[in-house]
Amino acid sequence: MTTLDVNTDGHLHQNIIYFARALRRAGMRIGTAQVRDAVRAVAAVGFSRKSDFYITLRATFVTRAEDLPIFAQTFQIFWRDPEFIQTMMQALMPMLESMEAPPKPQSAERRAQEALIADMGRTQAPPRMREEVEVDSKFSFSDLEKLGSQDFEQMSAQELTAAENAVRSFRLPVQKITARRQRPSPRGTLDPRATFRAARRHGGEVLALPKRAPQEKAPRLVLLIDISGSMSSYSRMMLLFAHALKSARRRGFSEIHVFTFGTRLTNITRKLEARDPDRALTDVGQLVQDWDGGTAIGENLDRFVKDWSRRVLGSDSMVVLVSDGLERGDTTRLSQAAQRLQLSCRQFIWMNPLLRYDKFEPTAGGIAALLPHVDRFIAAHNLNSFKDLAECLSGKQQQAA
Repeated sequence: MTTLDVNTDGHLHQNIIYFARALRRAGMRIGTAQVRDAVRAVAAVGFSRKSDFYITLRATFVTRAEDLPIFAQTFQIFWRDPEFIQTMMQALMPMLESMEAPPKPQSAERRAQEALIADMGRTQAPPRMREEVEVDSKFSFSDLEKLGSQDFEQMSAQELTAAENAVRSFRLPVQKITARRQRPSPRGTLDPRATFRAARRHGGEVLALPKRAPQEKAPRLVLLIDISGSMSSYSRMMLLFAHALKSARRRGFSEIHVFTFGTRLTNITRKLEARDPDRALTDVGQLVQDWDGGTAIGENLDRFVKDWSRRVLGSDSMVVLVSDGLERGDTTRLSQAAQRLQLSCRQFIWMNPLLRYDKFEPTAGGIAALLPHVDRFIAAHNLNSFKDLAECLSGKQQQAA
């Protein structure tokens, strides 16, 4: 087996550093010590085949099981150009043998591509790679501010990538709910029962005045996302947002349930538990069978109320409906289902992308049937819509007219 000399006139060690930066941007936790160990490991182990190089880097960079598909996909994209490999490693790999690339994983491809492309603008890449890809995906604060008011449907691919990243990192300031039950508290109101019990233990003498205060608990969140053809530009953003809420366990909600509907209602809550968003959305796509089709809002809301409301709803639940309200079925059924849904939860919020139009009027039959039964009515077409949602959940917005 050939042993490599990393200090030889070549660029292997530079590209290992560049590769590590790409892995960081894809979400892996890689420190400077790991990069140094990777360079030393390649020099010490050496290799005569590409698989040896893959295994050596994987052993030094991957420390978590969930990072394996990210590493595999990034490695495949970074090293799959034969001419690029030959130009970069010719002096260092004289015994390189051809072999098949690592098996293609089922997820993380988009994140790996974004990480490699996004890193081009600020890192000195090999000549061939720099000639092929000239992308500047950096967004300044002012750019992101402008992006907040831009319609998802009008964004370029680069802007959509930035918007998706912003949605994944969005935080909701959830307001806790005051429960009926009370707990001991030094600053609450007098607790007569606790006072009498304490007095009985001391022969009837009152030595202390126990107090109590209402408990606070985190609410539950239920997302109902319309995935019909008219909502295709907005449903992906809402699914990414739902995944971000599900993947972070300390987002202020006790439970989060997510449903999609077009011509049928589908519970996708468990499919969103995968930590990688690409994998989660792939799993959702395999489960849901009515993408970009028609819509039956009344039928699906009625089914949710009858089949799922007792399981996932309660007096502490927040329900967010994401739909344009363009009902093709019976609007009477829609109105009745919306009324029952409003009575079954604490707050019923409707996010509608049609509010992006300045002259919007609730004249369509489905919209007119839904609107009287919602507590909040906000837009759903840009990043600022998520800020409006945060204000609704924190109790800052007024009720719908």
